[in-house]
Amino acid sequence: MELSCKSQYALLALLELAAHYPQSEPLQIRQIASQHHIPERYLEQLLATLKRSGLVRSQRGAKGGYLLAKEPWKITLFDVVVCLEGSNSDSTRNSRHKSLESLVVGEVWQEADQMANSIWQKYTLKDLCEKLDAKRQTNLMYYI
Repeated sequence: MELSCKSQYALLALLELAAHYPQSEPLQIRQIASQHHIPERYLEQLLATLKRSGLVRSQRGAKGGYLLAKEPWKITLFDVVVCLEGSNSDSTRNSRHKSLESLVVGEVWQEADQMANSIWQKYTLKDLCEKLDAKRQTNLMYYI
């Protein structure tokens, strides 16, 4: 299982918004796009989807842009992935015409999916920001 490009770009944008959350200043699409090398038009579509789900909000005007709609500790990675990718809970239905082997494989796949979802639900944007800050601290090199 791999994180889709769509989810990865959205998480990068949300991390940027989470990092600027304390300032309560909106970020423009071009700022986020240039910082993370995301095509602006694609990022605009992703942010529109996240806005419809209530994860971000937009502010109009000369100093407008996007902000998180909730506190970073209230947005889980699961919220983001489900918003963009949808839920996989429908994948095991319609099992009437499947072979026994397909059912067994489907059960194991569903178990793996549930485990992945529990990990996505465990982490918030704040957790990712803290991990990022910790990595930045360990990567600092001091020269004398």
